[in-house]
Amino acid sequence: MMSRGATRVARSVMGQVGSRYFSVAALRSAEPMAGGVLGSPYRMPERAVVKWMRFRVMGVRKASTLTLGEKEQMKEKDENVTGSAGGAGGEEKEVVSYWGVDPAKVTKEDGTQWRWNCFRPWETYKADLSIDLEKHHAPVTFLDKLAYWTVKSMRFPTDVFFQRRYGCRAMMLETVAAVPGMVGGMLLHCKSLRRFEHSGGWIKALLEEAENERMHLMTFMEVSKPRWYERALVFTVQGVFFNAYFLAYLMSPKLAHRIVGYLEEEAIHSYTEFLKELDKGNIENVPAPAIAIDYWRLPSGSTLRDVVMVVRADEAHHRDVNHFASDIHYQGRELKDNAAPIGYH
Repeated sequence: MMSRGATRVARSVMGQVGSRYFSVAALRSAEPMAGGVLGSPYRMPERAVVKWMRFRVMGVRKASTLTLGEKEQMKEKDENVTGSAGGAGGEEKEVVSYWGVDPAKVTKEDGTQWRWNCFRPWETYKADLSIDLEKHHAPVTFLDKLAYWTVKSMRFPTDVFFQRRYGCRAMMLETVAAVPGMVGGMLLHCKSLRRFEHSGGWIKALLEEAENERMHLMTFMEVSKPRWYERALVFTVQGVFFNAYFLAYLMSPKLAHRIVGYLEEEAIHSYTEFLKELDKGNIENVPAPAIAIDYWRLPSGSTLRDVVMVVRADEAHHRDVNHFASDIHYQGRELKDNAAPIGYH
C-alpha cells in the first residue's frame, strides 16, 4: 500500500502529464466501464487502473491516431462505396482505387468503353506484314551451331507430340516463347542496378517481347482449349526451360539471344504450316477472337487466318531483334551502347 504522501505526489505528476500519456478518465475514477477489464462490477485499485490504462492508451496511440467516431465514419463510408452486388437494385459498385484515386475511364476511338484491363488502346498496333519471312542466320561459329542444333533437337519431340494440331501447338509454343524476353529483361535490369548505368532501352525492348508473346497465348487460348495433360506439360517444360535459359544467359548472352533467334525461325515455320492447314480446310477458319481484333487493330470480320498472319509477323520481328542482339555481343560490344528497337514488334 502506498502512503498518503506518495499517493499525493503520484496524483500531482499524473495531473501534469496525464493529458499526454495517460487516460484522464482512468485517473478520475475506477468506476466500471463497458467491455474489457473495466467491465467488471467491482471497483479496481486506483494504482492498478492507472497502470493498465497507461499501456492500453499508449498502445492505441501507436496503432492509430483516429478516434473511435472517426473510425466508424470511415467504415460506414467504405461500406457505402464498395457495396456488394446484393445491395439495392443488385447493382455492383466499382471499387475505389488506393488512396481514393478514381479508375481511369478508357474508351475506344469511337467512344465505346474499352473492355480489356490487360492492355490499353495505346499499347495496340498494326502488325507489319511486309517483313521478310525467309531470312535465316547461317550458323558459322561454334556457339551458333550449338544454338541451332539445340533448337532443332527441341523441335523433334514437339512434332511427335502435337503432329498437325497446330492450334494446340501454337498455344504451347507461346508458353515457352514468352520466357526468354522476361529472363533477359530481368537480368539486364539487375545489371543496370549493379553498375549504375543505362540499358540502352534493351530492358524495355525485351519485356515488350515477353508481353507480346504472352498476348499470343491469350489469343490462342480463345481458339484452342488446352487439355489437362497439356496444362501439366506446361509446368514441366516451362520449369526446365526457364532455369536452363537463365543459366545460359548468365554464361553467354550471345548464345542465349542466338537460341531465341532460331526459336523464332522455327515459330515462323510452324505458323506457315498452320496457314497451309487453314487454306486446305483441315482447320476451321473461325472468326478472330475479340481480344485479337482489339490488340492488332484488325478490321471487324477478321478470321483466324488473319490472326495467324499477324502473329507470324511478330515472330519474324522477334527473330531479327534477338539475332541483332547476339551480333552486338559477337562484335565485342554491349547492348547498352546500341539503341534497342523499342516498339518493334
